[in-house]
Amino acid sequence: MARIKPFRGVRYNSEQFDDMSVVVSQPYDRVRYGLQDRYYALSDYNIVRVIRNKEQPGDEKANNVYTRARDTYDRWLRDGVLAREKQPALYVFHQTFATPGGETSTSSVGATRTHKAFICALELTTFDEGVVLPHERTHAGPKVDRLNLLRATEVNFGLIFMVYPDPGNKVNALLDAAVAGRQPDVDVVELFEKDVRQQMWAVTDPKVIAAVRAEMAPKRNLIIADGHHRYETAINYRDEMRALHPDAPADAAFNYRMVTLVSMDDPGLTILPTHREIYGYEEMRPDEILQRAAEYFTVTPIASKDACLAAMAEHQAEHAIGFYAGGPYYMLVLKDEALLDQLIPEDRTLVWKSLDVSILHRILLEQVVGIPREMIDAKDKVRYHRDPQLPIDAVDAGEANFVFFLNPTLMMQVKTCTEMGEKMPAKSTDFYPKAISGLVMCPVGAGERLG
Repeated sequence: MARIKPFRGVRYNSEQFDDMSVVVSQPYDRVRYGLQDRYYALSDYNIVRVIRNKEQPGDEKANNVYTRARDTYDRWLRDGVLAREKQPALYVFHQTFATPGGETSTSSVGATRTHKAFICALELTTFDEGVVLPHERTHAGPKVDRLNLLRATEVNFGLIFMVYPDPGNKVNALLDAAVAGRQPDVDVVELFEKDVRQQMWAVTDPKVIAAVRAEMAPKRNLIIADGHHRYETAINYRDEMRALHPDAPADAAFNYRMVTLVSMDDPGLTILPTHREIYGYEEMRPDEILQRAAEYFTVTPIASKDACLAAMAEHQAEHAIGFYAGGPYYMLVLKDEALLDQLIPEDRTLVWKSLDVSILHRILLEQVVGIPREMIDAKDKVRYHRDPQLPIDAVDAGEANFVFFLNPTLMMQVKTCTEMGEKMPAKSTDFYPKAISGLVMCPVGAGERLG
């Protein structure tokens, strides 16, 4: 059962800010490529100062990024920058944006859509219980980092983005009715995904909350779309707290995790592709790669990037992958799906082998290009991009060797792989937009209880 509860969130005090956009940020793992400095410059109260505090010379056990994050959060509460809700709430969360190119919907690029979600506290369960399921592998480093922050602050800051089965979108209908005609409590545009309008409403009506909880209660197979490391960190923290507080009741907040939930059938649900840039590679010329690839793929030269991406979309069902190394672009289409079992002999389901990202990693990168799997897993010689122009520019500048373009993974593929217990390769999905940080926070210390 998917047990959810409202919670008394901590939010920024809107009376202290002319523009609340200056305090929100991308999730912690997206704060890179100079974004940390930009968020720091945006406001002395930007949430990045807590979720990704800057390292300083001489950091030690008593004074480090985690202790500074705790002290910053505590100070903001004391000073009224942050305020605690008086009543438990569910939080309706809408993101409105223009449809980007290369996503999974049949809507035309540029059309405006709204991605509907709600934020709640979800009871933590292990993956083998079948309520919450992962779809990608995790790494130890990020979990250690997030656990250290959680231990220091005892607060959930980032949102874990999950999708849940609801073919009739009944939960959305309940929440739409609850906020109809109301101005949002938060209405911001975030610095990085600046074309996305982010709106949030607190819903405290006990009848609405009870109805949503009843709809969610029988559901299983909720899939983590973004936030695998944060979810596994929450499990580890829960287990630590249970050991320290064995008499704590079931409604202790540490038994729950703040999440944002989206219906798998929400029309705004969007997945973007992640393209692979290969750098520091000297073993084979591009023409040799294409010649070797032609044994398994039909190789077609194409004049431009846009034409290549368009052709790939037309041939998505045939496993079309793009290639650029300067000069013309190429589309590589798998000649015969029967090749998958021959070329990917490991014990995997056909659904997993049929993923374009699996075909790229296992056949093109490993067997044709000759990059060992462990190097791919370690992100050695491989960089990942949402925007296809960035790796193209790197190739043209001589900073990269070539780039492979992918179509987006389909939601049905995510659902099927996950239900079959298959974890997809890293960077298989890029759910868009991201669930930003700073909208609401959920305290989970030993004394916190959820009603």
